[in-house]
Amino acid sequence: MKHNFYTMAFSTVYPLYIAKAERKGRTKSEVDEIILWLTGYSREGMEAQLEKKTDFETFFAQAPQLNPERILIKGVICGIRVEDIEEPLMREIRYLDKLIDELAKGKAMDKILRKG
Repeated sequence: MKHNFYTMAFSTVYPLYIAKAERKGRTKSEVDEIILWLTGYSREGMEAQLEKKTDFETFFAQAPQLNPERILIKGVICGIRVEDIEEPLMREIRYLDKLIDELAKGKAMDKILRKG
């Protein structure tokens, strides 16, 4: 059975990611940097997906190159360990949620983007 979240437009959740970050003193450009790092979209490519109101399933399916470093993302989001999520699309969505969460918690961008 397909999860309802998969058919939700990425453009409806994107402003929520930004709002969460901004409430904690972070920026839209940092949110964008995380999304671009994770998915391989260019800024223009991401903007096009937002304009088309692409759903999450399509957003991740059409991602130019999911970052191979994303497997280093570990921890709990919504009470579930991201590394234990078996369903591939849900894992990708939760990776993004986890990165935005780390941003909102004040983590340094180098750490969020798994550098070094």
